[in-house]
Amino acid sequence: MSVNWPSQNELLSWLKKDLNNWGRWGADDQKGTLNHLSEKKTLQAINMVEEGTLVSCARPIEFEAAVDVPKPPQHFMVSAGDTYRPGELHDREVAMDYFGLIFHGHTVTHIDSLAHFFWEGQTYNGRPSTVVSTLDGATEFDVMPATGGIMTKAVLVDAPLLRDVEYIERGDGVGLSDIYSAEQEQGINVENGDVILLRTGQLGRRAITGPVDIATGGSSGPSPDILPFLHERGVAVMGSDTGNDVAPNPYERFTNPVHQVGIVGLGLWILDNAWLDDLAAACKKRGRWEFALSILPLKMPTVTGSPVNPMAIF
Repeated sequence: MSVNWPSQNELLSWLKKDLNNWGRWGADDQKGTLNHLSEKKTLQAINMVEEGTLVSCARPIEFEAAVDVPKPPQHFMVSAGDTYRPGELHDREVAMDYFGLIFHGHTVTHIDSLAHFFWEGQTYNGRPSTVVSTLDGATEFDVMPATGGIMTKAVLVDAPLLRDVEYIERGDGVGLSDIYSAEQEQGINVENGDVILLRTGQLGRRAITGPVDIATGGSSGPSPDILPFLHERGVAVMGSDTGNDVAPNPYERFTNPVHQVGIVGLGLWILDNAWLDDLAAACKKRGRWEFALSILPLKMPTVTGSPVNPMAIF
């Protein structure tokens, strides 16, 4: 299957007019598609829990450089047990860590806030891109609107299972036809306020073949043709086991069409690099591709997203 690429003019129309949510929830809105969440959706998710089984949808953070991790996360010990000597100093024996990371990229599981992308000098809701500055960070549209917690119904579109392949090839994408097949064959129903997770198998494949430079080796991901569907259904968060843009793409202006149209136009919150192989196995075992999902970003004002450990609950 090849990606159904909308034309560049279609993307421009979606961003600026057809799918544009600017002002939909008020001129001062900072939440975008998180406005689709509600207490009713939280209760719906809780009522879906039957077993109490938890499945993590996060990839472990690794501290090694690779072709797709040119600036790896950092970790070192501030204090540790191997420096302890009996009789020295005092009896407070403690280990403490430092870690720092660039979570945007292709390996760390994270959620993007609405400050992550701009278009023609504007962010979501028509605000100037200068609301995100080198000195002050994201003075608007940071991750804080999501830190109250995202607890809602989620659906998994397991594209490799639907196509009867091991994984979706780099350069190919999960498109509308896959979502409709999942609704028909797996019994899911994508509703207002849902999280939709699109599995390609790419992260799992990386563990087998090793890292791939996205710039030269390409990437799978969501096809841009799903954007009108996300808008129509009122999806709160879209995520996949990729960086969420198919590469390479045919556009002159759009380097990351799903991010650029989704974040700037729709105000869409995007979950990058989710680990979905364990979730796919859990869903297949139960014959059930709908479940409760909890996403809890860190409370970091002025930051354009957050590492997360999304938790599916059956």
